[in-house]
Amino acid sequence: MSTSKDYLNYILDQLSEVDGVTFRPMMGEYIIYIDGKIAAYVCDDRLLVKPLPAAERLMPDAKREPPYEGAKDMLLVENIDDRAFLKTLFTAIYPDLPMPKHKKK
Repeated sequence: MSTSKDYLNYILDQLSEVDGVTFRPMMGEYIIYIDGKIAAYVCDDRLLVKPLPAAERLMPDAKREPPYEGAKDMLLVENIDDRAFLKTLFTAIYPDLPMPKHKKK
């Protein structure tokens, strides 16, 4: 199952107050970026963030699920209707997000 455009648009609307948020499609799913850093995946109509210390502090009871088969577990964000929480979450994880790896030419 892939993510619906309606779900993606809802997530992007909820994140509209977070500066620098962009997305890219990936095989029927989506990657959410903040200023070019990978912050989350939107897969199978689920929002999943990297299990960084700030995310684990804000969501201590979050379920861990892989975004796709064979991937490392990420934290499932179940509180997607709370725009203020999402802004807090994405703002808090940003400093800990790794810089993107440059592709070799």
